[in-house]
Amino acid sequence: MVLVDSSVWIDLLRGKHDAQTVALRGLIAGNRASLSPLIYQEVLQGAGSREHLDALRKYFSTLPMLISTHPVRTHEAAAELYARCRWVGITPRNGFDCLVAATAIEHAAQLLAHDRDFDAIARVEPRLRIYRQSA
Repeated sequence: MVLVDSSVWIDLLRGKHDAQTVALRGLIAGNRASLSPLIYQEVLQGAGSREHLDALRKYFSTLPMLISTHPVRTHEAAAELYARCRWVGITPRNGFDCLVAATAIEHAAQLLAHDRDFDAIARVEPRLRIYRQSA
């Protein structure tokens, strides 16, 4: 399973054609794309109308959702990951990225993202596996 960050979902919904959206299309076709509640929220909050929101809900309801088995521990792990990054001179621009990373780690899922912070986080936490589309 591959956890797909909101950055890639949003690019796909906007019709962007790049390596990440091509990879996402393949993951969707292979039933390997998933999201988390936070990612779902980030995508939904970009809806431009009630109809758009309803369409997004309908589409995303068909996809696997990676739910934390113990949310407090997952948030603790995200906070620790953020702190560990800072300790080595890396400050993620968005603390929620550490929550996405912690969710991917908890579920042993690879992460597909269009956000350079995840590459930096992965240098600090090797259990975060960044999805790279094979040629």
